[in-house]
Amino acid sequence: MSSLVCRRRHSVLSGRAGRCATRYALAVLLALAGVLVPVGAATSATDPVFIRIGSQPVGIAVTPDGHHVYVAESASFRVSVIDTLSHKVVGRVRVSGSPVGVAVAPDGHRAYVTDSRGDVVSVVDTTTNEVVGRIPVGSQPVGVAVTPDGRRAYVTNAGSDDVSVIDTTTAKAVGIPLAVGNGPAGVAVTPDGRRAYVTNSTGWPVPVSVIDTGTHHVVGLHVSVGDFPAGVAVTPDGHHVYVTDQLGTVSVIDTKTDKVVGGPIPVGAKPSDVAVRPDGRRAYVTNFASNSVSVIDTSSGKVIGTPIAVGGSATRIAELPTAITPTSPSTVAAPWR
Repeated sequence: MSSLVCRRRHSVLSGRAGRCATRYALAVLLALAGVLVPVGAATSATDPVFIRIGSQPVGIAVTPDGHHVYVAESASFRVSVIDTLSHKVVGRVRVSGSPVGVAVAPDGHRAYVTDSRGDVVSVVDTTTNEVVGRIPVGSQPVGVAVTPDGRRAYVTNAGSDDVSVIDTTTAKAVGIPLAVGNGPAGVAVTPDGRRAYVTNSTGWPVPVSVIDTGTHHVVGLHVSVGDFPAGVAVTPDGHHVYVTDQLGTVSVIDTKTDKVVGGPIPVGAKPSDVAVRPDGRRAYVTNFASNSVSVIDTSSGKVIGTPIAVGGSATRIAELPTAITPTSPSTVAAPWR
């Protein structure tokens, strides 16, 4: 798949980033820049730091110990590894094709990177930062999420409208890919590992699909949210799922009923991704078209304060574990270039 096709099908992966500035202390990524928001910041970031990496970063994942961040650079055909303490790139992993999504296993030993052109998932040894395997999946893989026990990885295939299930022990896809909606993009697994939530980026007629990971079937009625959903994140307690859509809102799904609770939460223009803080009290949303991050109070379901300016076209965001240090930044937002 060419980059042009990818941008047309998935607006969340398209656009231009603004200028990259280098400041002092936080950290990380997407195309030439990235931003970290301090964990205590409810409404604003204190002097975000931009770290130069490769071209068109579109995926981001943090290791369980919080020491490193893996960034998939679609146009550089590689993954950059950033040290969260020094805020420097400490490794670069050459992968095949065009890397898009990245997820790190719970034990921190492997990183899984989707290749939207080669229709494979590259397996990276995080100790050596070398590719140790490539797993064939469906057409145009985008998102990837690993189950909490580390035994399975779920991969959204935007070109074939399905989800591949990888056995991480054998490093092979198992069973028949699960048919979901049109253009599946984001995927998140609940903390108990029983459900996987998939956003279907074309948004109609199936915005969000729910997978029973025990039976490997799509279960129940599909969940209706706003048009063209993209980002998806599950709260640490597993009770709610946050989903962004291109209407400029975030929907909240109750995992007990798989229904949306409350009204859509207005955020910035074209929100593309969402991450929930480890304590579950805040959700951070990257607003692609307004170059900012909105902060949601999860108890009230309302945006608090003024959106945090993060430079050009923020797309992806990830949370660092709170156990790093009291002064460590905790949220990584990645603008597209």
